[in-house]
Amino acid sequence: MTLALHQRAVVADTHNDLLMAVSARPPQQWASFFRERWLPQLLKGGVDLQVLPVFIDDQYRPEGALRQTLRMIECAHVLAEANADHVRICLDADGIDRTLADGKIALLLALESMPGLDANVELISTMHRLGVRVASIAHFGRTPLADGSGEDATGSGLTSHGVAALAEMERLGMVFDVSHLGASGVAHVLELATKPVMATHSSARALRDHHRNLTDEQLRGVAATGGVVCVNFFAPFLAEREEDMTLDRLLDHIEHIAEVAGIDHVGLGPDFIREVMEDLTPPCCEDVFSRGVNPKSAVPGLEGPAGLPMVTEGLLARGLPEKDVMKIIGENVHRFFGELLA
Repeated sequence: MTLALHQRAVVADTHNDLLMAVSARPPQQWASFFRERWLPQLLKGGVDLQVLPVFIDDQYRPEGALRQTLRMIECAHVLAEANADHVRICLDADGIDRTLADGKIALLLALESMPGLDANVELISTMHRLGVRVASIAHFGRTPLADGSGEDATGSGLTSHGVAALAEMERLGMVFDVSHLGASGVAHVLELATKPVMATHSSARALRDHHRNLTDEQLRGVAATGGVVCVNFFAPFLAEREEDMTLDRLLDHIEHIAEVAGIDHVGLGPDFIREVMEDLTPPCCEDVFSRGVNPKSAVPGLEGPAGLPMVTEGLLARGLPEKDVMKIIGENVHRFFGELLA
């Protein structure tokens, strides 16, 4: 029954950094590498709607950030065109619905922190023309638009450029992503936003006190806009001790957010970074990526999208009604994009 429910549901993942891994290959290998390495995972996991963030690694910042942003967007278009039998980049709600009706995976392009744009808010329109429909304005550190969650001690809200970016995204009909934004920045966005906002990959701070997670007040704030909080699967954000980084702990976060924000305001934003790191780095380099956590940590069985049916099974085993499980694993996100990208 579990697999049947998972297969007939719309399954949405609002954060998978696979473009980092695919774009690291020579351009002539982009399409084939995606087809051989990532497409089978997405199909096995039953993914119907996939947000693809463009994240620019430190080696490209600041000088090469815009060039790498454009390169990753081009990578997405190339892999989609060459794998049109299975995936399609979508620009609006109708495109998403047509793609799902055709039995294909709907891809949405996103920007994570906009490092290539900096204070040039006018370039957000350029990104929109290229197909980007979701964006955040900070990562861990400081940007010309806002401070990321790693800079919470500054107590800083959005800069004047950040305020302009929010307004421009609302004008264009883009989705504003509060994940990674500092606490004061989240409060500022919730004060200014006139349209629903989304947290594409954030878990519950009440269960794991980490700056990357959202407090109950923030969860309620996102929900009050009509938005959705998509739970991050990254193990160090779920629990402090490795032995507690389990499926049950992930389900605790999902249920907590559903209880605080409401069942209509929770989704899945797995952030399967271990898969990406394994594609990008040899075994010798595990400890290069730190920021205090090991990016190769993962909930057992949820190292990549193929494990997503485990979440459906776990939620059903906890006694959640089928209709609520379907909302959590994708229906809420599908509805949200349907409304925002109409």
